[in-house]
Amino acid sequence: MDRVRFGRALGIGARETAKALMKAADAAAAPNPEVTRAAGAVVAKKVAPVAAPIARQVERAKVTTAGVKRGGKRFGEAMWGPFAKASSVLWLEVTGVLFGMFAAVAGVWAWNNRGDLMGSGLAAHQEWGRAAMLVLFGYLTVSSYVRAARRSRR
Repeated sequence: MDRVRFGRALGIGARETAKALMKAADAAAAPNPEVTRAAGAVVAKKVAPVAAPIARQVERAKVTTAGVKRGGKRFGEAMWGPFAKASSVLWLEVTGVLFGMFAAVAGVWAWNNRGDLMGSGLAAHQEWGRAAMLVLFGYLTVSSYVRAARRSRR
């Protein structure tokens, strides 16, 4: 992973956390909304004295938690994304090699017994089966490498 993408991912999480903390600080410094001014006198609304501060703290905690979750998710994607991509490309290449081995064995069998293709009986059926195996595993080998090449360019 390059430094720029890593820095962006880390910066996004840090910015979201800072925004959440600034909102929490602004909310803590704001005047009490339960108190109103009527004709110069301060009149308190009838609100349960304990419930209102707890409700504000719960709301601030929800905002902070959401920002931290978003930042953590983006950091995780930026951190583990390249590893997931590399492992999937490697897996496709390994399966391509294994399919290629089966295709090579089928090709050698088909080449050594190519004279049996024009005959009849069990030998001809086996030879056509080997040719089908060569075609199938050859296709799987090529398609696996093509998919690996496409995935590595993304």
